[in-house]
Amino acid sequence: MGLSQGEYRLEGATLVADLGFAQRDVVAVLPGIDADGDGSLDVDEFGAAREAVRNAIVENLVVTADGAACPGTLDNAHVLDAENGVAIQARYRCPHAPRRLVLSWRFLDLFPPNHRHLARALVEHSTRTAVGVRGQSDWTLDVASPAPASSIARSMFGLGIEHILTGADHLAFLLGVVLVGGTLRALAWVVTAFTLAHSITLALATLSIVTPSAGIVEPLIALSIAYVGVENFFVADAGKRWRITFPFGLIHGFGFAGALREIALPAAQVPIALVSFNLGVEAGQLGVLALVLPVLALARRSPQFDGRAVKFMSFAIAAGGFVLFVVRVVKTT
Repeated sequence: MGLSQGEYRLEGATLVADLGFAQRDVVAVLPGIDADGDGSLDVDEFGAAREAVRNAIVENLVVTADGAACPGTLDNAHVLDAENGVAIQARYRCPHAPRRLVLSWRFLDLFPPNHRHLARALVEHSTRTAVGVRGQSDWTLDVASPAPASSIARSMFGLGIEHILTGADHLAFLLGVVLVGGTLRALAWVVTAFTLAHSITLALATLSIVTPSAGIVEPLIALSIAYVGVENFFVADAGKRWRITFPFGLIHGFGFAGALREIALPAAQVPIALVSFNLGVEAGQLGVLALVLPVLALARRSPQFDGRAVKFMSFAIAAGGFVLFVVRVVKTT
C-alpha cells in the first residue's frame, strides 16, 4: 500500500508541515513529472516540478484555524536519494494563533484508496498522532488541550483493521490454515494460537525489545504461506495445526508491528496504541473468518470440494507464497 508521512509543527500562528512521499507514489500522481520515464525522480526533474507539487500537495492540504483559512506556501521540495523518497516543506500562515486547528488532507483523493498518511503534530509541547485515509481525511486539533486517549485508541483500532484487511499475505496464511476444515474447537485452537503468538511479538517489536529486520521477517512470512499450502496435501483437518500457527504467528506479529513502528508514537501513547491496534487486527481477522468459514462449510457439501477444490486452492496458495518469497528476497538483496 502507499504510505506518506507528515510532521506538523505549530509555531504561534504558523503551521510548518514537513511531508514525505515515496517517489513511485509521486510519479503515479503526477506522471508528467518523470521527464525521462525511468520511474524515479532526480534532482532536476523534481526541481522543475515545483508548481505541480504546490498545486497537487500544498494546495490540497487545507488548514483552517478556528474556521479561518490559513493560506499555504511551498518552502522547499527535494529528492531524498538514500531513502528513494521526496521531501516537501510547506508553511501555512493563520490570521491568529489558533485554539482549534483543522487539517484536511485532500491530496489523499489523488492516491489509491488504500494509501495511508501517518501524521504527527507538535503543538503546545505535546505530540498528537493520527492516520489519514481517503474518506477520513480531516484531523481536528484542540491546541489548548491534550489529545484524548479515546481518539488515539480509535485511530489505532481502525489502523489494525485496515492492516489485516489489506494484508494479502496474512489473509492467505489464514485461508490456507482453515481450508482443510475441522471441528469448531480445532479451528478455535488454531486461531487462538495464532492470535496469542502474534500478540507477543507485536508487543516485543513495538516496545523495541526485539526488532528483527523486515528483510528477514517478510520473506519468512511468505514461506509460512507456502508451507501451509504444501502441508494441506498431507493433513486431513486442522486438528493439530495450532502447532504451526503458533510459531508462524510469532513471525507474522513482527510483520504487524511494522505499521506501528513507522508512526513513531511517543512513549506515553504506545501502550494504548498497542492494545487498540492489536484489537483492531483481531476484529478484522475474526470478521474475515466469520465470512470465510460459513462459505467453506457450505462448499463442503459438495463431494468434489475436499478433493479437487482444496488441492487446487492449496497449490495456488503454496505457489503464491513461493513467488512472494522470491520477490521479497530479491528486493532485499
